[in-house]
Amino acid sequence: MLVAPQVSAFHPPRRILMGPGPSDVYPEVLAAQARPTVGHLDPLFVGMMDEVKSLLQYAFQTSNTMTVALSAPGSAGMEACFVNLVEPGGKVIVCRNGVFGERMRQNVVRLGAVPVLVDSPWGQPVDPDAVESALKANPDARFLAFVHAETSTGALSDAKTLCALAKRHGCLSIVDAVTSLGGVELRVDEWGVDAVYSGSQKCLSCVPGLSPLSFSPAAVEKLQARQSAVPSWFLDQTLVMAYWGGGKRSYHHTAPVNALYALHESLRQLAGEGLEAAWQRHRDMHLLLRDGLEKLGLKFVVDAAARLPQLNAVYIPEGIDDAATRNRLLQEYNLEIGGGLGDLAGKAWRIGLMGYGARRENVALCLKALESVLK
Repeated sequence: MLVAPQVSAFHPPRRILMGPGPSDVYPEVLAAQARPTVGHLDPLFVGMMDEVKSLLQYAFQTSNTMTVALSAPGSAGMEACFVNLVEPGGKVIVCRNGVFGERMRQNVVRLGAVPVLVDSPWGQPVDPDAVESALKANPDARFLAFVHAETSTGALSDAKTLCALAKRHGCLSIVDAVTSLGGVELRVDEWGVDAVYSGSQKCLSCVPGLSPLSFSPAAVEKLQARQSAVPSWFLDQTLVMAYWGGGKRSYHHTAPVNALYALHESLRQLAGEGLEAAWQRHRDMHLLLRDGLEKLGLKFVVDAAARLPQLNAVYIPEGIDDAATRNRLLQEYNLEIGGGLGDLAGKAWRIGLMGYGARRENVALCLKALESVLK
């Protein structure tokens, strides 16, 4: 028999999370998660789920009946959209301007479908003209997939225009809103978004591990008309909706009860502030951070017109050690910022201003700490 390991209780330090996620969590959200656990079919918990659904509809700005929180992180939200809607042999226009567009392509390939790539340089938004050309050249395509807010670069694409192009060419849109939900304008119904997913740990400032998801009536119709079974049992939304739907709830899986308490509270915080006020706060804090970073001589990866306020990617100055600098920030200031991914690995830092973390005191700390370590 193995000997039981002697392990002390884990007590993490209080970090200031200003990386690409997770973000700082609202104190009220942490408190909510510590409330007593009830059964996932308890009538009181089911009533709270209904409130989560209505709060998510507000956050997404949608009346979609099929609006839920998946019991898994944003990557599962991405996979849920593809496995439920895309069938083998189908053609998908995939926009790729960073790491997460590439992950969309991989989902398409794994499903035995055909990706048609529309590539844009890293740090630039998706080019609507290139997308329209691809749609015209591939009239048999049935989906347009793109990342609204590319977390690897800090670039914001024009989701309204891209979804309109998809509609015009008979395609359903699949949109990654992991970093955009709650941080920048997103209007699912008004813009005609068909399938959209996000993550709890970014601008919602909730604990990681949940993925808000919403399907339009057209996406639901596509799902119901599938010629083959959804290849993932757990992510099959026809089964999940029987748990999240109205009336008698059918058992699908044991929901993460306390994590959903946390999401409920984080969405309450967002609704209390108001969506447009939250969007403006992120913008204001970005401008404050931008001015300070530019005074330090740091240059942004993304042009001003396409910058995400909640994810600020800046080039690392010549002669500065990436990992050593971020380690000093962590050890001396309890401040976390992110390194670059993919093409930007070792070349850029990603500084997050997400949700509860988009506050003046965080901006001031970040600028002071960077000034100190860069000297």
